[in-house]
Amino acid sequence: MKLGFVSDSLGALSFDAMLDQAALLGVSGVEVNTCGWSTAPHFDLRGMLGNAAKQKAFLQSFTERGLEVISLNANGNPLHPTDSQQAEGLKNTIRVAGEMGIKTVCAMSGLPEGHSGDTMPNWVISSWPPETQAILRYQWEEKLLPFWSEIVALAKANGVERIALELHGNQCVYNVPSLLKLRAMVGPVVGANLDSSHLFWMGADPLVAVEALGGAIYHVHAKDTLLNAPVQATTSLLENGNLMNVAGRSWSYITLGFGHGEAWWRQFCYRLKMAGYDGWLAIEHEDVMLNSLEGLEKSVALLKGVMPAAPADYKPQSI
Repeated sequence: MKLGFVSDSLGALSFDAMLDQAALLGVSGVEVNTCGWSTAPHFDLRGMLGNAAKQKAFLQSFTERGLEVISLNANGNPLHPTDSQQAEGLKNTIRVAGEMGIKTVCAMSGLPEGHSGDTMPNWVISSWPPETQAILRYQWEEKLLPFWSEIVALAKANGVERIALELHGNQCVYNVPSLLKLRAMVGPVVGANLDSSHLFWMGADPLVAVEALGGAIYHVHAKDTLLNAPVQATTSLLENGNLMNVAGRSWSYITLGFGHGEAWWRQFCYRLKMAGYDGWLAIEHEDVMLNSLEGLEKSVALLKGVMPAAPADYKPQSI
């Protein structure tokens, strides 16, 4: 496996300073945010599209520091009913990735409106009352399937081999069954970006999810979640409080090891290996309590201690 981080983890730094820190941290690459819910401080998507000179200079900045571009990340809601720029950002990210020879694009499935004419996304997380099922049929049949059929075709036309969808709340694809459902519909270009932090707060088990997804895991985000049991006892894990108020929330994103200890992350990495995954672990720092660089340093140190890096070479002796 290889270790890196998501560029927005150091979003306050300039592009060059961010890469310099990556080299100092001793990681192997950086996943670059391009659009969507990110201001993309390190990537000019429109300026990069079709600009071979600018692309070459961008890639050279990585190469001269001994780093790789892990993937491009167009996180956001490409099916937003009133914000078409998010869908266009994903499409342009795929086009640029193709031009730059980058084979993996990270994204989210998107969440459309619940009915034609609505102006806000609608996330169904309950099977009752019965109109929820009509909403799901509309979203999947009329919005999600046509859009992702188009996106898969665009990826193939541009040489992008993998679109790794983050299993994220407020998206149609948010858990293992919904990822496998869409993958069965549109084909194996679509796989999972497995981020344990989201599964934690939705009540799933990332260790079991690894086994269930198997070869459908295309990318891994390394991010932890604090489950705040005293608050959860009265509010549940359905949490819509202020993200900055860690003490008042039932869950919060947190630096690796502060929510789940080294033993858990060791098991997670080993189970990824068991499932055949030997790709990237990209740390995503979103801990509001810790300094971003300090959080990355602690996360890198933890993963370096538990992550398999060298190829297996054990063979039973001939007796």
